[in-house]
Amino acid sequence: MKADVRGHLLALENESIHVLREVAAQFERPVLLFSGGKDSIVVAWLARKAFHPAPIPFPLLHIDTGHNFGETIRFRDDFATKLGCDLRVASVQDSIDQGRVTEERGPLASRNALQTVTLLDALRDHRADAAIGGARRDEEKARAKERFFSHRDRFGQWDPKNQRPELWSLYNGRKQQGEHFRVFPISNWTEMDIWQYIALEEIPMPSLYFAHEREVFLRDGIYLAKTDYITLMAHETAERRVVRFRTIGDATCTGAVVSDAMTVDEIIIETAAARVTERGGRSDDKRSEAAMEDRKKVGYF
Repeated sequence: MKADVRGHLLALENESIHVLREVAAQFERPVLLFSGGKDSIVVAWLARKAFHPAPIPFPLLHIDTGHNFGETIRFRDDFATKLGCDLRVASVQDSIDQGRVTEERGPLASRNALQTVTLLDALRDHRADAAIGGARRDEEKARAKERFFSHRDRFGQWDPKNQRPELWSLYNGRKQQGEHFRVFPISNWTEMDIWQYIALEEIPMPSLYFAHEREVFLRDGIYLAKTDYITLMAHETAERRVVRFRTIGDATCTGAVVSDAMTVDEIIIETAAARVTERGGRSDDKRSEAAMEDRKKVGYF
């Protein structure tokens, strides 16, 4: 890897570690939102480096839709064990069973939006005053509006027009009772930065990110994996293709891309040539022009 790339990644690493240490200094009960996807994996990896040789001083919190890929769940458990982290899981199914949310019906049903209630309930139950996430500004226009320390009111809501300035790497974590912050240590990273850092640090990744053969079908221009959670429409036909996933989430809305990239280096080359963002394959983002921002305003990740 070229020296200038290493220097760039080191600068990003230092910035993220500074943010993580500020979280530990300013908040009493932070949690690290962990999905088992590459961004949350990198944040957890950075947290390990930030506090080494001490353990990571906050738990990992996964909001499980119940419709995750099996590979993701197996990797999540193994990775948390290797890092020596306290892994806590909040289930969307529990929210459904308790009548807190109503499950969508029909072939386009997804539990992705239902995560908001489960997340806010879990933050309340853990009395969390900060939730560290792996969102990046290059992913999506709503996420580009986030600060490193992003304030949420006592209802968990986000007002993108009422955020605090962050000058000279100074972060304001002051809040009222019942409020909390979302914190995004890798805000300034890009998808390319993430993969180059994964290569540099040799960070393990779920198998879903690498090209493999699986049964998929085409819906609205997006390849979705055929799973027990999705009902195919009459005109849809599953086929076996060699694909990989650029982002990992609920299987009902996470699209695959046709690819033969089987190593991190091959993914880096493919990413450099890509003309569609990684969330271009997320069907939940296509429900409206402002789908992500609407969800974030009411407490989504």
